[in-house]
Amino acid sequence: MTTLLDERIPRTLDSLVRDWTGNNDRGLTLEAWLFEDEAARRAAEADLAGAGIHARIRSAYKPLVHAFLEEIDTAGLKRVAIRYPVHEEADRLRFLSEAYPLAALLEGVETVFEPGPADLTYQVALEYQDGRAAEHEVFAPNRLRTNHLDQVDLTPTGWLRVTGRSDASDLDEPLETEFEQVYRKVMASVAAHEWPEAEPYAETLAIDVTIPGIERSLDYGDEVMSTREALHEDFYFSLLEFFKRRSGRPPEDRSVQPGQIVPDIRAGSADAYVRVTLRAFGEPQDPEKPDQDIETADAAPGLAQIYRELATLPGETFEGISREGRPVPGIYRAGSRPAVLVTSGQHANETSAPVGTLRAVRRLLANPDANIAYIPVENPDGYALHGRLCEANPRHMHHAARYTSRGNDLECGQGEPVYEIGARHQALALSGAQLHLNFHGYPAHEWTRPLTGYLPRGFELWTIPKGFFLIMRHHPSWSETARTLIEAVTTGLSAVPGLAAFNRRQIEICAIHSGGTPYEIINDVPCLITADERHPSPLTLITEFPDETIYGDAYRFAHTVQMATVIAAEEAYASIMARVA
Repeated sequence: MTTLLDERIPRTLDSLVRDWTGNNDRGLTLEAWLFEDEAARRAAEADLAGAGIHARIRSAYKPLVHAFLEEIDTAGLKRVAIRYPVHEEADRLRFLSEAYPLAALLEGVETVFEPGPADLTYQVALEYQDGRAAEHEVFAPNRLRTNHLDQVDLTPTGWLRVTGRSDASDLDEPLETEFEQVYRKVMASVAAHEWPEAEPYAETLAIDVTIPGIERSLDYGDEVMSTREALHEDFYFSLLEFFKRRSGRPPEDRSVQPGQIVPDIRAGSADAYVRVTLRAFGEPQDPEKPDQDIETADAAPGLAQIYRELATLPGETFEGISREGRPVPGIYRAGSRPAVLVTSGQHANETSAPVGTLRAVRRLLANPDANIAYIPVENPDGYALHGRLCEANPRHMHHAARYTSRGNDLECGQGEPVYEIGARHQALALSGAQLHLNFHGYPAHEWTRPLTGYLPRGFELWTIPKGFFLIMRHHPSWSETARTLIEAVTTGLSAVPGLAAFNRRQIEICAIHSGGTPYEIINDVPCLITADERHPSPLTLITEFPDETIYGDAYRFAHTVQMATVIAAEEAYASIMARVA
């Protein structure tokens, strides 16, 4: 094991209290913005008050949402008009997105957003049922920083304002918090390391952090504000971007193989602690999970159970192998109907698809004419990693588990040995399937990267949940078939109880906070249909359910929708191909 960084970083909140309670300057007014939860901030205010300091400590993360939760009177509200900042160094919708999910939290209240100046302040006008009116200014502390790609990001930051000092030296300036320092120090340690020339550069690049922060559930869907989850996301994607740039690849590339990048961000209540190490894989170890009835599973099952369920299905077996040595099993059962390839678990933190596809394939194979090739978990290394990370942070989306242990997207791997994608190659060779049903998910709550500009670079479309989504990729000569197929599938999905209402609500709130709907909606299902020759199958239908990371009834609903999509797609495809023949 090689250690790149091992450091303890003082907690900014504790330093602030210690420094200002000890300066004997009573009567001053102090305002601060930190990446801390409300309970810790209120406790610090009480300590400062004991020293004669009038203090208000606010959240530097999503300050407008926190202002409505903590300070603004929402009882009897009739109308809210919000002017959000538009800054030249940020996406024009950045601060509108950062206000999410305020429109949902203010359900029943007319809520209007409009662009404002670049002064980093939300202007809030309130109208109440009893005729009262009020106005507020909500400061959104940000600063410009040069990032790991030598680009400039406008990023949330700590801030300190102090007035009423005896020497009249007021303060109004950024305050670099431990949240920001941890990120900066990790990125610097990785940049300073002498990496080998050949990929992968390491087996595992582990970033272990213990840090205070915000973990606050919101009263809408699966929404939660989490600075620790945001730190995981910033580390994972920033490091991928760093290694892409180092290898000379473009930002959209998914083939770079740096190795497995694993940020593990744990809750702390004192100074932050960060350790960055290069580790070997060791023997594959999967989290132990109790067996569930797959039909009613309320959380992602273990790999062992998925493999046992697969083994009960009829058909010829085949198998690939993961980078860490886990099997990638699949089955093929020939039949007289048109062949269909069904896969899930390519991005292994998207956990509703393996259960939904298992349920569907079990039903399809009850028909002796069904012609199905099936791989339930294409990325078992990522699936196991997701299970381990969820033991400490069960609700986080954990994108570290998205790609393979070599660090690349499974279908973008290059070189030998082939590893995980070899199972898909076998499935296509055995079946000759011209339709690939490739089942996925995306975050069930807001996805942010605050330390690199807030919106997740390259994934802006997926930052806010927008319901169950379909992507249809087709070879150019198959455009008519693709359109017919997706219309038939969405028609079939109309029979799934609750799906239309679920989608309408999420689309409505997403559109308010993202400036519209840049996609087609077919039978209440958001859809993207694109001509694309990258895939061997002329038709590829991709599902995207907001399932990172949900449990209970929400999880059961997710895998039921996934199941219904497999069945509807296979039936529609068989019908279309029968007409063609």
